[in-house]
Amino acid sequence: MGSLSIWHWVIIIAVAALLFGGKGKVSDLMGDVAKGIKSFKKGLADEQDEGKTLQTAVEEPVRKTAEKAKS
Repeated sequence: MGSLSIWHWVIIIAVAALLFGGKGKVSDLMGDVAKGIKSFKKGLADEQDEGKTLQTAVEEPVRKTAEKAKS
């Protein structure tokens, strides 16, 4: 009970081979996950840029109207 049986070692070796093996499904999956995260971050940055552009487009006419009112 204290030591691992042959089946435990077989499972451990199989999992290690899947995770650390050369070009396999798991490494492709991890690459796809990384690409998804990068794409998500880029999308968030694009939305923030669009929000700033929209905010600027709204503020400029308001500022011009306020300047006209002062003069």
